[in-house]
This record gives sequence, C-alpha cells and structure tokens, in this order.
Amino acid sequence: MKSTLLCLTLLSCLFIEVNAQKTGVTILNSGTPCSIRGMSIPSDEVIWASGSNGFVARSTDEGKTWKWMVVKGYEKTDFRDIHAFDSNTAIIMGVDNPAYILKTKDGGQSWNLVYTKNQTGMFLDAMDFRGKEGVCIGDPINVGSTGRRFFFIIRTKDAGETWEQEPLYKLPPAQNGEAVFSASGTNIAMLDNPDYEYAFISGGLVSSFYLIGREGKQNRGNQLPINQGIETSGAFSMATDGKKKFYCIGGDYKIPFQVYDNFYWTTNEGKEWASPSIAPPYGYRSCIQIIDDGKMVACGTNGVDICKNSPNNWSSVTKEGFNVCAVSPKKKLVFLGGERGKIGQLKY
Repeated sequence: MKSTLLCLTLLSCLFIEVNAQKTGVTILNSGTPCSIRGMSIPSDEVIWASGSNGFVARSTDEGKTWKWMVVKGYEKTDFRDIHAFDSNTAIIMGVDNPAYILKTKDGGQSWNLVYTKNQTGMFLDAMDFRGKEGVCIGDPINVGSTGRRFFFIIRTKDAGETWEQEPLYKLPPAQNGEAVFSASGTNIAMLDNPDYEYAFISGGLVSSFYLIGREGKQNRGNQLPINQGIETSGAFSMATDGKKKFYCIGGDYKIPFQVYDNFYWTTNEGKEWASPSIAPPYGYRSCIQIIDDGKMVACGTNGVDICKNSPNNWSSVTKEGFNVCAVSPKKKLVFLGGERGKIGQLKY
C-alpha cells in the first residue's frame, strides 16, 4: 500500500511539474541598449520590434534569431510603435517633436521619411492599420486662439506612403488634463463596424473611450470607470474584436502593483462596462492583446498575466516586466518586449 501511495504521489508531483512548465516566459534576447515599446507580427514567422535610441529588431524564424539595426540619422529617436506588413515592409513612428514616420521596403536596410510634423506640443502615441488603411494618434494640441485642445489624428489610405490630418469636425476635443499614453502603441484600433471607423482611449486626469464615426455618422465618447484622476493614471491599452467588444487596461504606472480598477471591458460598444469579479490583472498594465476567443494576455512593468476562459479571472504568469506584447495570426504565438532590448516568448 505504501509503495502504491508513493508512486501515486510521485506521479502527481510529476503531473503538476509538467503542467507548471507549460506556462511561463522564455527570454529570447536581452542587453540591447533600448526600451522596446513597439511590436508587430505580420505572420507566424516574422516579428518586428521598435524602441528608443533608433533601434529596430526583426526576426524571420519565429524569434529564434534577431537582426538589430539603428536607423541612420535617427539614432536618438524613440520609435514607440511599429506596424509590419511582411518580412520586408514596415512603418515606424518616432514620437517627440519633431515627430517622424518612416517606412522600409527592404527589411530595414533603408528607411524613407513618409511623414514629419514640427509643432509645439507634438507627440505621437500610437498607430493601427487595417489593410492599407491606417490611423495615427497624438497628444491633444491647441487649435485656434480659444485655447481648446483637440486630439491630433492623421490617416493614410496607401499603406503609409502619404498621410493627411483628420478634419477638425472629426476630432473630439480633449478635456483638461486628458492625454494619450505612448506606452505600447495599442490605444487606438481600426474597426470593422458599420458605424465607426476607429476607436481610441485616453488617460490622465480624465480617461475616456472614443468611437470615431464613419462619414455621415456621429462620434461617440464616454468616460471610462478605470482608475484615473492624476497624470500617471488611466487607460493605457485597448484590445478589440473590431466590432462591439473592447477591453481597456491601465492603472498608474508609478504604482505598478496597484490592482484597483485597472481593467474594464464592454460587449456593447461602451454602453455598459464590467470589471473582474474573481481576479483582476496583477498591477499596472501597459498592453493587452486577444490571443483567441476568451483568452487574453496583458503585460506591464511588474509582470505578465493571462486569462484563459473569461475576462473575469486573470492569473499571473511571471513577475518579469515587459512593455508590449503581440500575437501571431495563426499559431497564436505570443511575444513580449521590454527594457534593455528584452524580448520574450509566452508559453501558455
């Protein structure tokens, strides 16, 4: 009997150990002098990342090896977002004034300047694409002599070759102390919705959710119930099914372990919002991504969390900090980027 119990105990421990190994983060790269905040995965094999000090990284073998490059002439630029169309073509966004958007068609060997803007208060935050159509958002800027501030938004219809500023009537005015965080390039999203072209979220003293109407349709916005009220708090990242479901995450980046009101979601275009009733994400989170139906990943400076069945219940994967995460289209591979060129792959 004792030997049977011992065998069962050993088998149980082995089962627990094997299953424990299924969830975690494997570090693929570290030590590069840049902070990674942009990541894009156009196919299961190809991953692009971008960051500070002009750095861009690319892998064409599912993250096994990486090619790092510094964009010539932009060695001090912070490229906080990137969108890749394939292994050769990608667009990077330099945030500060003057703001830059550059494009490569040869895998990063050369980059062409496709947009620049030099204006007081200019700071680009994030961009998103649906096919050749794209949108890029920046912090609110003053318009006219009234002192009113409007979110800065530009659009492209030719895969980023040319950009045009949105007309003023399409731009929602920003409230006092309201801004957009440039944390992971994931607070704006193109939609597949009959009434709205794209959505974005804001943070700071006021944190809001905006739906921008298609031609002839009205914009809609409402304040989020997420933690807000000081400049370092609010919504930092948003994931969506492109239709009616939106998942907004954030917190206060100066209090990374605080879980108070850091995650809300809606299934009806923001008419009603819900928060986790079992376990929320375990702190401030700068990025959230949908893996597949019912399964999501979120990351921040104090760890990575995952929900596997419902947004009501999150579990911690690691305390290792990351700024951005992205999911491959078919194999659902999850990669993460962080400080000092750290790149990891989530095992789940």
